[in-house]
Amino acid sequence: MARLLLVRHGQASFGADDYDALSPLGHEQARTLGKSLSDRGVRPALLVRGALRRHAETAAGILDGLAMSVDVAIDPGWDEFDFQHVVEIHRPLFRDRAALAAELAREARPDRAFQEIFEAATTRWASGDHDLEYGESFPAFRNRVAAALASAETLLRAHREVLVVSSGGPIAMAATLLTTGSVAGWAAFNRVSVNTGVTKVIAGSRGLSLSTFNEHPHLEADRRLLTYR
Repeated sequence: MARLLLVRHGQASFGADDYDALSPLGHEQARTLGKSLSDRGVRPALLVRGALRRHAETAAGILDGLAMSVDVAIDPGWDEFDFQHVVEIHRPLFRDRAALAAELAREARPDRAFQEIFEAATTRWASGDHDLEYGESFPAFRNRVAAALASAETLLRAHREVLVVSSGGPIAMAATLLTTGSVAGWAAFNRVSVNTGVTKVIAGSRGLSLSTFNEHPHLEADRRLLTYR
């Protein structure tokens, strides 16, 4: 049975000048996942990644851990939605990054405070009531990921085992499209996605089916490696 493995990127550099670069921990997560896949005998015939820097760096780390050569293809359909834009539409004050940093600095748990802002912003984006305010509406994002998933299904016919490096939002959307199809389902999947978590999709006579979501046993031996943002 053909298998598609969707991998969320390693930890990015939240709060840094270039969020899109992996943190040192993110690089370690990617290499750890690659080594874990190798130990389990996973040998992808093709690696597809989004076009973002964090996707490229995660893919490189996974391949380093796998210690094997794999053809790599780029599909921007797997790119994350512009969460900074979505947050700024929700809270225009945050167009000034210093204002966002100052507000978070006043919180006892800045990470939790940002998560609350992020969830409120994405709830507004996904509501369908404000689509014209966004550069990419939620329906457009859903359609983009659906097209990327269909393209991956086509690749599976030739390669049988394909590994995709993407982001939490698109992977949550892929899981949603294969299950409930609901906005609430997408939000629930997206909320719990861990860095370098692996979602398994299998291809059979009835098309694609979600087998597992957000697997991360490769992180559990060292809790330091378990991150959500």
